[in-house]
Amino acid sequence: MFFDKLKEKLNKTKEMFDDKINHVMKNFRKVDENLLDELEEILIMSDIGVDTSVRIINNLRDRVKLENVQDADRVKEILKEEIAKIFNDVDSKLNISNSLSVILVIGVNGAGKTTSIGKIANNLHKQGKKVLVVAADTFRAAAVEQLEVWATRANVDIIKKPEGSDPASVVYDGIEKAKSEGYDVIIVDTAGRLHNKKELMDELYKINKIIDRELEGVTKETLLVLDGTTGQNAINQTKLFSDTAHVTGIVLTKMDGTAKGGFVVGIVSELKIPVKYIGIGEQIDDMQPFNAQEFVKAIL
Repeated sequence: MFFDKLKEKLNKTKEMFDDKINHVMKNFRKVDENLLDELEEILIMSDIGVDTSVRIINNLRDRVKLENVQDADRVKEILKEEIAKIFNDVDSKLNISNSLSVILVIGVNGAGKTTSIGKIANNLHKQGKKVLVVAADTFRAAAVEQLEVWATRANVDIIKKPEGSDPASVVYDGIEKAKSEGYDVIIVDTAGRLHNKKELMDELYKINKIIDRELEGVTKETLLVLDGTTGQNAINQTKLFSDTAHVTGIVLTKMDGTAKGGFVVGIVSELKIPVKYIGIGEQIDDMQPFNAQEFVKAIL
């Protein structure tokens, strides 16, 4: 079961988060301001972020007073509920409702963008979707070859051009193929880094313009791939990419190797961008649609 694997793989984040909370709970005989202050510090140290941590503890404080809570176990339950509420404010379901939908995948080099595309393609293929991967990251050496390997592993088709080709032209060819051959989902790989932010913005603008022109009214997701081991820096990356592109969802990678998983709560709380997929390993099935309730249970 994926949830059992999730609990196991998120153990480093759980140790940073849940174990410290349990330790604090044992040391306090009563529910008071000192306990709440300790909990707030743990949230901040777990990479949730200052603003989000303060907001969670303020809500916790209000409920403790309202319910006249005296039991530490009840405090922990309320804390879990308040964190879960943050995820309830956004829709984590992938929006691929049209007969043909597009998923644009963006992110810095090294975050796990190529492998994420392969795993997402595999997940959709297993749902019975006919998937076409478009290799539009034509700037990075060997990017196309790596994507081709993952497309083969996922049993999906790929469209590509030689290294250095115009990315927008690859996208155009992919759209034409998808329309003529009855594909359900197009997944577009994009450049993880160009020489400057303007170049990246211009490239994404060209790609989006072609998609909107050739597939008017299409359902489109723009997924940002984030390396879970970067912690709070992932929030900064999300803000930067959001300035450039309309990010509709997050793909989390390498979550099995980090104690900084709390940043996920901060991103959703501060930026109101849902997490769509979570990756917890290197195998092709180790990425699944994000389930907020399971995530909260796994770390707390």
